[in-house]
Amino acid sequence: MCESRNSFPGVFIQAFRWNWMFARVLAFALVAALGSANAQTVPATMTDQEIENNVRQLLARMTLAEKLGQLQQVEGTWAGGVRPEQVELARKGLLGSAIFVHGAARTTELQRVAMTQSKLKIPILFAFDVIHGYRTIFPVPLGEAASWDSGVVERADGIAASEASAAGIRWTFAPMVDIARDPRWGRIVEGSGEDPFLGAAMAAAAVRGFQGTNYGCSGKVLACAKHFVAYGAAEGGRDYNNSEVSERTLREIYFPPFKSAVDAGAGSVMSAFEDLDGIPCTANSFLLTEVLRHEWHFKGIVISDWNAVDELISHGVAANGHDAAALALSAGVDVDMVSRLFSQYGEQLVAERKVPEATIDRAAGRVLFAKYKLDLFAHPYADESVEKATLLSAANRATARELAARTFVLLKNDHITLPLSNRLKSMAVIGPLADDAQSMIGPWSGDGRPNDAVTLLAGIRAKVPQAKILYAKGCDVSGDSRVGFKQAIKAASKSDFTILAVGESADMSGEATSRSSLDLPGQQLALVQAIHALGKPYAVVLMNGRPLSIDWIATNSPAVLETWFAGTEGGNAIADTLFGDADPGGKLPVTFPRSAGQTPIYYNHKNTGRPPGTNKDFSGYRDIPWTSLYSFGYGLSYAQFKISNLQLSAARIQRDGTVTIGVDVENTGDRPGDEVVQLYIHDLVASVTRPVEALKGFERVSMQPGQSRHVEFRLGPQKLGFYNQAMRFVVEPGRFGVMVSDNSQDGLKSNFEVIP
Repeated sequence: MCESRNSFPGVFIQAFRWNWMFARVLAFALVAALGSANAQTVPATMTDQEIENNVRQLLARMTLAEKLGQLQQVEGTWAGGVRPEQVELARKGLLGSAIFVHGAARTTELQRVAMTQSKLKIPILFAFDVIHGYRTIFPVPLGEAASWDSGVVERADGIAASEASAAGIRWTFAPMVDIARDPRWGRIVEGSGEDPFLGAAMAAAAVRGFQGTNYGCSGKVLACAKHFVAYGAAEGGRDYNNSEVSERTLREIYFPPFKSAVDAGAGSVMSAFEDLDGIPCTANSFLLTEVLRHEWHFKGIVISDWNAVDELISHGVAANGHDAAALALSAGVDVDMVSRLFSQYGEQLVAERKVPEATIDRAAGRVLFAKYKLDLFAHPYADESVEKATLLSAANRATARELAARTFVLLKNDHITLPLSNRLKSMAVIGPLADDAQSMIGPWSGDGRPNDAVTLLAGIRAKVPQAKILYAKGCDVSGDSRVGFKQAIKAASKSDFTILAVGESADMSGEATSRSSLDLPGQQLALVQAIHALGKPYAVVLMNGRPLSIDWIATNSPAVLETWFAGTEGGNAIADTLFGDADPGGKLPVTFPRSAGQTPIYYNHKNTGRPPGTNKDFSGYRDIPWTSLYSFGYGLSYAQFKISNLQLSAARIQRDGTVTIGVDVENTGDRPGDEVVQLYIHDLVASVTRPVEALKGFERVSMQPGQSRHVEFRLGPQKLGFYNQAMRFVVEPGRFGVMVSDNSQDGLKSNFEVIP
């Protein structure tokens, strides 16, 4: 259910409970009289069946061109403004949705054309890439996954939805739930890392945050799980590149987060750009129809990625736009993002009987259903006063600061270098990212503004105003110049402690930002080495959107804190953590390699016939260890924890049975802190090869010094099963190994048996 709203039209309609059509007419009349009052919307009172009835009635009144118009998404300007083409299409009733147009004034401007000048008065659905915040920017999704706390994702995306909705946006192209095992791929920053179990948990949380229990409620938006599917498996880590993935790997690694998003009620799914096993995803009926519609019973909208329908020509599966439109429509794409081919060729395809009009009706019906569900017919306009009160509110900023601190991962902390004392008299803050507001909010930052962001330098100055803070950039993120080294060394020499902020700039992660090297770009490593040579205490703060190969820093620097791109309040959150007001309780959601030459690299690999490290001729490298620099699930804390007393509820279970795994967790240190307890399993012998370990449970616990807790996990058929040689999901009898730990590499171990 939705919370009640105070709109006079809404209260009036609800109180009298008149029939829906009469209420809708009255609502429009009252809106015209009261201007923006409709922005404070009421809960949609129609059932899904009533919505479907209205959709059928509306489709019966629409021309084929108008139906095709619902399948067309046209872009606004890069600055978020309205294009003349959009106005003309809206007037003719041929604009189903718009991307990039955002802000209450701009969306209302275009919406009024559709609602007052078009024949059928069908509202436009405004869409935008609200990936990790709209105006208040939260940590990038890879960082949010590092919290190992689905509540972080749900809260952040709930606020993002409220801000976007206030600005007229009712459809976000998030969450990105692609599994990514290759950090060379820039879009790893947008997802939850390498593991399907963790990714599935974060996918469901994001959908709940964006949509709530009813995306027609005020402050909620339609979510979109993207990119379906295996986009993160692009060869060579090159964005848009082909993917070669077996069906078993699809079902066990790449499908689960999408299935989780669909089960959580995601209202839309986006097809991926790439060619998967010879068939581009935008023309792949196995994915979009057999799996998504028939197996998973998905009823929402399928939208192409940007211009992906037209790109079927470049893929070589379509000779022209006519054929590309036919392939995409037939495969199961409902909405054509920006290429305009559905509206251009749709009538011809129907006349030629290459695409049945029933296919167009189903696709348009899904779009119209979403518009009714979003309550857009009754309340199409955003309210500028609500927008002003919602965006970047003090409460939203406070939450952004709190949540950002939960995403940081302490990679190293020799000799308790951190946390710092707030009685420090002098500090040097050095590095190209120390005062970079744009990089603090990261890529895909919605309508976020660098001027709103708190940099690390500003956060430290606010945290210890009495200390003398010396700042030196040192060098640029990239490039060969070391001109600033002298100033940086001078600042560090005069200070009691130095913070070095290094990593990637925001434009080095995200779409079309593949990298062949994972080393610190430019002269940043040389800058760290120059400060290290002074022999004075320092800590490295990493800011980045992907795992980096930082072998020298991991070996030599006394403390390393991974902060990703932390968002609008990132500088304050990092300062809170550096000075011990927040505990860095996050864990890595992705493996950190020693070198890009190890990629793709992931913890849940197969054993092979010659397991790594067993003899001279094993699956490894001659020049570097085959192991990771930092493993999946790894992360330290300012507190110390002990996990003990591993217990299993049964030594043997039936195939359809359940076993409970329990451990005791104790904070043995003298500080409060967070631990993430992780459960991994290994099917020891199976009919197909199984990973050496697979995450099947986790829980983040906050504990005071001396406090103990009992944590339990349940393993049943869904967590023990896999796809056999016949591609059927089964639980096979045999022994399973169990490990409970604070990382994926070592921990308490036991086993149990599944019997026939």
